[in-house]
Amino acid sequence: MGRRTNTAVWSDKYGRWQINVQKDGKRRSFYSFKPGRTGQREANKKADDWLDKGVSSRRKTVADVWPEYLEQRQITTSESNWKPMESRWRTWIAPNLGRKKLEALTDQDLQHVLDLACAAGRSKKTLQNLYADLTGLLKFARKSGYTAYNPEDLAIPASARYKGKRILQPDGLSILMRSDETVLRGKPVHDSFIHYYRLAVLTGMRPGELLGLEWGDIDGAVLRLYRARNVRGAITEGKNQNALRTVALSSLAIQELEAQRALTGGARRVFADASESTIRHRWQTYCDHNGIPYCSLYELRHTFVSIAQNLPEGQLKALVGHSRSMDTYGIYAHPVQGQTEQISTALDQLFSPYG
Repeated sequence: MGRRTNTAVWSDKYGRWQINVQKDGKRRSFYSFKPGRTGQREANKKADDWLDKGVSSRRKTVADVWPEYLEQRQITTSESNWKPMESRWRTWIAPNLGRKKLEALTDQDLQHVLDLACAAGRSKKTLQNLYADLTGLLKFARKSGYTAYNPEDLAIPASARYKGKRILQPDGLSILMRSDETVLRGKPVHDSFIHYYRLAVLTGMRPGELLGLEWGDIDGAVLRLYRARNVRGAITEGKNQNALRTVALSSLAIQELEAQRALTGGARRVFADASESTIRHRWQTYCDHNGIPYCSLYELRHTFVSIAQNLPEGQLKALVGHSRSMDTYGIYAHPVQGQTEQISTALDQLFSPYG
């Protein structure tokens, strides 16, 4: 073992243990997000493993390297991105590859994991994420000097399919725009989240984007998205680089915002401190009470896209911040003068049958 004379120390600012070590003139820092002495020991072990690299790296298993890779992801990406990796590791990677040595891995070993997930009915999106986990792990291992193995023939099974998406059908959309009644403790009441539901359909915003929306983001018929609030209540900069955008508002959307202002205009956020889990539960209750076939909060966004799909692709991309097939349009931080009004007018026409 390389000689280490220090130990990991706790940082209240970042909520993690950190230890700095040096070998052959190269300085590295290692971390653990686990509280207590367990986290300190984990950070120390990571440092010791690095100091020993080159001596014992040929004996490393996939399970040995995964914590280091996950730590890198925790530092370089948001919690909403790295947190699901833990579940995919426990369910698919660890049981099938955890004990295998890196030097003994083959393309078929990795392909077998993808094939198992596909056979279990996992969606193409899940398989794509699992593929990224596997290839990302091996890339990290190569850059760390643990292996030279580079999977070349890994592929998503051809039978994989994207999970079917539901949308709010015209009858359900008409009910949503006309009924604000729900049931609470067995009694019919006004639904305090009715404007959230309607704005999700009228703007195509993601659930977390609506929760992160602040009154200062709204300027007349335009709102500018700077942030989102994830399911854990943490404020993020959005799902991807296209999430930060300018959204043109239809007159119906403006009406809903003004109605919401009467409820929470004194708060910083449009929907105050509401949580996604609470709104999800209330939306389910609203659907049941009003006889609307249920679709998820995120699928309200798909409803908007389905209605607005005949807009020019550039305008639609600017509204919803989508990346697939629309990346070349870039981020609409400064729309061309007059374009916002054109989009607002077009949206008014599209949603007029339901208002």
